[in-house]
Amino acid sequence: MSVDLELTPKTKRAAGAPCCEPVVYPDVDRAHATRMAEVAKALGDPIRLQIVDVLRKHAGKVCVYELIPLFDVSQSTLSHHLKKLRDAGIVDSERRGLWAYYYVLPGAIDELTAWLG
Repeated sequence: MSVDLELTPKTKRAAGAPCCEPVVYPDVDRAHATRMAEVAKALGDPIRLQIVDVLRKHAGKVCVYELIPLFDVSQSTLSHHLKKLRDAGIVDSERRGLWAYYYVLPGAIDELTAWLG
């Protein structure tokens, strides 16, 4: 069985002209995408993901020294990860004397979760 193909000559498009029209446009605007990327980047480290998991499951605020035995990293490394999560707006902390207590901010990952769902 043979198929007849119709070939058309190649034409040159004008400089700056698009090659084709987009098939799909993004539903997420640039600012929203930037925010979700910051959250996703902060959660991109396995330890940070586990920290958020522990804080999310805990009823209340967790002292940083309660977190140290859960991870095979130094206190300074754990503090670095907590700072990255704070900078991304995922967790926050409250000082009580010498200790810092961490918690997940309500709604912090809802945007990303809703978009991924």
